[in-house]
Parts: sequence; C-alpha cells; structure tokens
Amino acid sequence: MTGVPASAAGGSAKANGAAASSRGTAARGASKGKGAAAGSTGSGASGAQDGVKSARGGKIAAAAVDQASVWNIANLLTMLRLLLVPGFVALMLADGGYDPAWRSLAWAAFAIAMITDLFDGHLARTYNLVTDFGKIADPIADKAIMGAALICLSALGDLPWWVTIVILGRELGITLLRFWVIRYGVIPASRGGKLKTLTQGVAVGMYVLALTGWLATLRFWVMAAAVVLTVVTGLDYVRQAIVLRRQGMAERKAALEETET
Repeated sequence: MTGVPASAAGGSAKANGAAASSRGTAARGASKGKGAAAGSTGSGASGAQDGVKSARGGKIAAAAVDQASVWNIANLLTMLRLLLVPGFVALMLADGGYDPAWRSLAWAAFAIAMITDLFDGHLARTYNLVTDFGKIADPIADKAIMGAALICLSALGDLPWWVTIVILGRELGITLLRFWVIRYGVIPASRGGKLKTLTQGVAVGMYVLALTGWLATLRFWVMAAAVVLTVVTGLDYVRQAIVLRRQGMAERKAALEETET
C-alpha cells in the first residue's frame, strides 16, 4: 500500500477548512443581505404609510380651505346682488312706480348690481376664489336682478311684455340647454354673449330712469339692439349645443367600439 505524505494530508485538511470557512462567511453574508432587504422593505412600507397619511392630511386641509373660501370677497359681492333684488323692486314700485326720485334710487341699486357682477367674476378668476357656491349663486343673482327689472318695467307699462318674455325665455332656455349637454362638455361664454349682457344692462338701466325727449328715443334703439343680440346669441348657443352633443355621442360610440374589440 502506498502511503500519503503528511504534508499533502495537512494541505488537504487546510483546504477543507478554508472551504468550510468560506461557506460560513457566505451564509452569514446572505443572512445579512436578507436582513438588509427586510429592513429596506419595512422602511419602504413605513414611507408609503407616511405618504398616505400626508395625502389624507392634504385633502383635509384643502377641504378646510374650500369651506373657509366660501366667505371670500367675490361671493360676498354675489350675496350683495341677491340682497339688492328685493330692495330694487321696492324702490321701483314705490309711490306707484312713476316718481322720478324713487326711480333714480332704483336705478342706483340696479347699477350697483351690474357693476358688482363685473367685479365678482374678475376677482374670482384672478385670485382663484372660485367656489361651488359662486358657480351656482352668480348666475342666479344675474338673472334675478335682470328679471326683476324687466317684469317691473312691463308691469308699469314702460316696456312691452313680449320684450320681457323674449329676454327671460332666452335666459331660461340657455340654462336648460347647458344642463342638456353638460355630460358632453361646457358651452363657453362667447364675446357676443358678453356684449348682449352689457347691452341689456344699459338698455334696462335707461328704462328704469324716467327719461324724456331724445334720451327716451335713444333707449328704445338700445333696447332693440339688446333684443337682436339676445336672439342671435341664443341661436348660436343652440348651434354650439347641437355640435357639442354630436361630438360627445360620436366619441362615446368610438370608445365603446374600442372596448368591444
């Protein structure tokens, strides 16, 4: 039998020991790696929870700001216009409705309402004061003061009833039209619509005052221009609503066909 040198046996033992030591080091490294990965996962989960809490806190803070912003200057001006409506009617009909002094005070109330209408919208858009209350109350206040003035003028015999019916019918029809197409989009206010509102305000204001002579003749033509703009812009809104609805229906149909395929 051939003997194995002692030096070779010793070297083999050393090699086996080194291999065992290497395996132990690798095992400890893997264990540390798993621990580090677990720590990283725990840290990520904690960060995600902190992010959710922060998002919830942000939503709560935003809701608080929205609630507080209801009492901003733009909404206060809108509320002022609403309060001016009964005051305007009382002044307009005081002493039979034909006293020049009372009519002048009624005109002042109407003018303040029209001016605040210009300012509240500008302030809301410029300083980001737009609220749900303002979106609802602003158009109501506009139509309330204009409707009250037209009805009072027609009731007193200063303005034909058909003019009042055309103007108020147009405003009500456009409001219903907006709700009809709201699922497909919003009809933006046009320059013609803004010019119509301005012309109506000037014409009604001139009728509220007890004017005579050439000023009485002038107010007739201003009101005629307001009626024409009322009808023309109303028809344009109808056209826009039909186009918007057709486009919306076509887009929905295309979306349904894509989902089916």
